[in-house]
Amino acid sequence: MTWVESHSLSFTARHEDAQAGQAARVLDTLESFREDLGGLFERTPYDIAVVIHPRPLMLALAQPWLPLARMVAAPASRRYFGGWFTSREIHVLAPSLLAARASAVEGSREALLLTPQHEYAHLVVGANNPDLPPPFTPGSFRRYVRWAWLCEGAATYFSGQTSHLRAAIVRRLYEGGRPELPPSARDAQLLGGTVFSMLERHDGAEAAVALARTCDSEGPRRALETAFGRSLPAIARDWRDYLGSLRAG
Repeated sequence: MTWVESHSLSFTARHEDAQAGQAARVLDTLESFREDLGGLFERTPYDIAVVIHPRPLMLALAQPWLPLARMVAAPASRRYFGGWFTSREIHVLAPSLLAARASAVEGSREALLLTPQHEYAHLVVGANNPDLPPPFTPGSFRRYVRWAWLCEGAATYFSGQTSHLRAAIVRRLYEGGRPELPPSARDAQLLGGTVFSMLERHDGAEAAVALARTCDSEGPRRALETAFGRSLPAIARDWRDYLGSLRAG
């Protein structure tokens, strides 16, 4: 196995030499994605390393926080943990592995192939919200768990994964109990993005950006009430109706 580097304006990919074509496509999509997020956020990090792993075990060994995050997630969402992030790096499975990881349900493959964008969105949210990781320490990982609905929800929403996760969300609604608002860490990967999608539907993309920049001192309840401009019980009723519409569609 020979590791090589591929370069674009804002990213450097490290990958096996046999994955050069896949790496070039990942870099192209990340450059376009960074440009899109530049229209929404003040800071969009550049000079970022993209480590493309040819095997899941290599990814898990390189990023030990990832298995911990996957452990607390609902079974329906675990396959979508195909990457992780640090302050200056994103680590992802190779696109061919992401595609192979998909289930047979509609949207699964499309959602997984957006994993590089998901992980880069984490860096953008963290760069614009100093209360959220990266970097990861025991303390920041505790904040990540407390705010997982926002961390994962923002990354899922801004990467465009939410619309592709409908079947997985429906599975979660059938298999699990009544979801909480804000979603628990267990549900963050699947249901966090729906909070942002519903907010955008009501108040536009700028409101979703403002929620992603919420300060830790506000607390989850206050953050949601400020974002939506009404009480948490009222937001929760609308949110559960929104989830119900996904199940009915």
